[in-house]
Amino acid sequence: MSLKFKSFAALALSAAMMFSVAACGTTDSGDAKSDSKAKNTTVGYDVSTIKKDDELAKLAASAKTVKDGELSVGMELSYAPAEFYAEDGKTPVGYDVDMSKAIAQTLDLKPKIVSSMFDTIVPSIGSKYDLGITAMTITEERLQSVDFVSYYRAGSTWAVQKGNPKKLDTSDMCGAKIAVQTGTVQEDEANKIAKGCKADKKAEVMSYKRQAEAATAVATGKADVFYADSPVAGYAISQTDGQLEALGDVEGVAKQGIAIKKSDQQLDEAVQKAVQKLMDDGTYMKILKHWGVESGALDKAEINPTDLN
Repeated sequence: MSLKFKSFAALALSAAMMFSVAACGTTDSGDAKSDSKAKNTTVGYDVSTIKKDDELAKLAASAKTVKDGELSVGMELSYAPAEFYAEDGKTPVGYDVDMSKAIAQTLDLKPKIVSSMFDTIVPSIGSKYDLGITAMTITEERLQSVDFVSYYRAGSTWAVQKGNPKKLDTSDMCGAKIAVQTGTVQEDEANKIAKGCKADKKAEVMSYKRQAEAATAVATGKADVFYADSPVAGYAISQTDGQLEALGDVEGVAKQGIAIKKSDQQLDEAVQKAVQKLMDDGTYMKILKHWGVESGALDKAEINPTDLN
């Protein structure tokens, strides 16, 4: 099968090449058709003009984990357009990358993006890196381990080959081969679906370490459907020259957050105020518009929000 993946092909290829070197949660509150119009770009938003905030810089410098003037951020770099490698296979780009740089600039810190598998990020917050910014849904379970600053709102989208050749229905995925990324909310949901299927019509959950591999599995026919954050699904669809399409509506819209070491009050406050400042001065929306995902924007950044939707 000939696949015309544009930059998505480069993403899948680089993911495979760097495998030796995860949604995460949900997405955009807009529908996947709208998300699929995300800009075909691998050049990030220019944050160089953002000025530091002296008060917030002092607060961040006093945080428990921040060292040597660096703000280290764990990301799973196969989750376009949130975070992925540019066509050179080594430069991190995406709206989460731009947000990380903008936050670091505000706090007068040097951003350091650390490539990580999604399911290892939460356990490594505070030791391997200061923050986790990787399209991660805020859940009650994750709040037991880390603090969160909310910065986006997204849902989940199913995607199939163009024309839905297996005639799948989102209300009944029994019998389907479902591709998901390991450690994500979507993997949890797919496993719940599979457990509810009858023995003669089981669903098979195919879990991949990188989201690019899950999408590629559907495009090549290895899997029947993939389930991912809606901005991610929309971007994947836009990069396949019409070979993939969204199935059904966006489901389970929820807030995503920046993960921080539990009870690191200084860093919690510094990040929350930095994000709120970027929201208030318009930089945050410019970053989201640059990647075509502005429909998931929030107007308020909160530490450990109680309303997760």
